[in-house]
Amino acid sequence: MTDRWTSQEKLLLAVICGVVFLDTLDLSLVQVALPSIGSALHLGEAPLQWIVSAFVLGYGGFLLLGGRCADVLGRRRVLLAGLIALAAASALGTVASDPTLLIATRFIKGVSAAFTAPAALSILTTSFAEGQRRNRALGLYAAGAAAGFTFGLVVGGLLTELSWRYTFAAVVPVALVLFIATRRIVRPDAKTSTTRAQLDLGGAVLVTGAMLVFVRAIVIAPEAGWLSAQTLVSFGLAVALMAGFVAVERRVERPLVRFGIFRSALLVRANVGSALLFGGATAFNVVNTLYLQDVLGWSPLETGLAFMASSLVTAFVGPRAGALASRVGADLLAVAGGLATLLASLVLLRIGTSADLSVILAARLFAGLGFALAYPALNIQALSGVRDDEQGLASGLVGSSFQIGGAIVLAITTAVLVGATPDHATAEQTVSGFKSAIEVTAVVNGLLIGLSLLGLLADRIRRISLQPAA
Repeated sequence: MTDRWTSQEKLLLAVICGVVFLDTLDLSLVQVALPSIGSALHLGEAPLQWIVSAFVLGYGGFLLLGGRCADVLGRRRVLLAGLIALAAASALGTVASDPTLLIATRFIKGVSAAFTAPAALSILTTSFAEGQRRNRALGLYAAGAAAGFTFGLVVGGLLTELSWRYTFAAVVPVALVLFIATRRIVRPDAKTSTTRAQLDLGGAVLVTGAMLVFVRAIVIAPEAGWLSAQTLVSFGLAVALMAGFVAVERRVERPLVRFGIFRSALLVRANVGSALLFGGATAFNVVNTLYLQDVLGWSPLETGLAFMASSLVTAFVGPRAGALASRVGADLLAVAGGLATLLASLVLLRIGTSADLSVILAARLFAGLGFALAYPALNIQALSGVRDDEQGLASGLVGSSFQIGGAIVLAITTAVLVGATPDHATAEQTVSGFKSAIEVTAVVNGLLIGLSLLGLLADRIRRISLQPAA
């Protein structure tokens, strides 16, 4: 089989990469706008994280259901429905003035992405055979995701100069264009069934509820207290719902999650690594944004331009990462990505009360490089060796890991930032609080490196064991 893509495959890749670009763009667009939203709606740093966390809550809570719906109800059908819901929620967010309504629209946008992302990814993986062709396609997909995330930080700054509401409005036309393109380019689904036996609605309700309650517990813990009754009850309820889910899955004929899929050490390691990577990246960007605007007094436009350094690196490295993973191995690529993100955190620890452009730009360059390398590597690992009829499930699992990691690390980082910054803090005390928060991201990136090194070691041991005896 030739490695050259047909015209139809190129068009399909353009649509799929466009979808994931939009999903991650939507996640990051508001991050640079957070100070402006907080000022307009009178929200402090702790409640302001809900603008980000609400999206993560909807995304992480519904990804498994979204992935399974794509497998059972039809990938194209689920993708189209998700795009329409995303456009509608974005339009509502554009005109929302009440903080609760705005946060609700972010939640709905996250739920929409929970259906579009696994549907798009499973369309890709079932359209390209496993191996070099799929790795190249996944490399472009991951580049689209990484570019959307970093590009959103830049565009968010530009749009916020006009009004933070444009960070919601900009999503609407893009989603509608992708809806039209999907209808024209993606082939209709084969005949599917919507019976309860195939979809396992009971399991879907339990696992979605468990993930929603768990992510919410992580988000509220810094403000309510990690050992408060509210937090402990939420964690206990999440455990009870998950136990019920496991019981249901062992009994139904066609479970939502086939537990045998977790026998793959590669899949498990990739999902843990995904949580660490995205958690560190989300927290790093939020801390970076708040520091630049709240401490240095930069405008959203200036902040967006600084973040452009990440976008440029991602745009150059991302499309080449899939092919690079085929040559050097996904584990080694993940190690390199982890090292780059760790360097970004270490460099940013040199911040002070006045701007140092060399520190800020170097940190952004390393952050963009690390994400561009590690993101495709982890996606390739998470989807390798998975059956076609479970690609949606595997996509949902890795997507859930990204979002839950984002929620956990952001919540911990926010708690450290708030706890390390006293009321009526001086400029030096405020910067010290930000450094404490950056140290959290450094630890998370270090864990990603260690996990990837374990993967390299395990792969080396496996290769040696397979060699014939002399």
